[in-house]
Amino acid sequence: MCGAATSTDAPLCQYCGSRLATIACPSCFGMMFLGSKHCPRCGAAAAATESAGAETRKCPRCQIKMEALVIGSSTVSECGRCLGLWLDVVSFEKVCADREQQSAVLGTASPSPVSAVRETGRVNYVPCPECSQLMNRVNFAHCSGVIVDICKGHGTWFDRDELSRIVEFIRGGGLEAARTREKSQIQEERERVRQERLALDMQRSSGIKIGDDERITGIVSARGLLKFLLD
Repeated sequence: MCGAATSTDAPLCQYCGSRLATIACPSCFGMMFLGSKHCPRCGAAAAATESAGAETRKCPRCQIKMEALVIGSSTVSECGRCLGLWLDVVSFEKVCADREQQSAVLGTASPSPVSAVRETGRVNYVPCPECSQLMNRVNFAHCSGVIVDICKGHGTWFDRDELSRIVEFIRGGGLEAARTREKSQIQEERERVRQERLALDMQRSSGIKIGDDERITGIVSARGLLKFLLD
């Protein structure tokens, strides 16, 4: 833009304020300029990246046409005003599973400027760029603290730097821990249901009459029934 010298660690030119085209190295994750053949830090070969044409989708917040942006091997839509990103379902799944895709996401991230407006307590639901229906706001993985806007049938909207925060959460083991916790909760629920069924089966076979309200609310548990029968 202005020709001033800068480093790959700077997301913006300190002279003209233009956003620098940088990407993370797929090997050491250090920053390098888009178009570089090798990482200046570790010498690893850079992943090939191509520019993309204009998109027809509108930003759900700014209501202006978004532009196509290539992140790794996926093409996503970016708003040039608010720097929000729209990823379809397949592209977001790739980011969650592919380490090279994650490095590309980190390469597009930039720190928020000092004058950035912080969110207020007011919640604004935004329309899906595909179907125009209002999207649901979801805490990613139920524990990441990053609230994203989701249309289950089409994709996910990320406000500025939310996608990079999710990648950092995934790389820090947050997603794996959340999945482990969810599996544990499912197993506990299955065990609870199994115990309740066991209690009902024993009640039927023993001929003990239990009221419907007690059976429904689970007042008579499997453990209590077993103790009663053994006594």
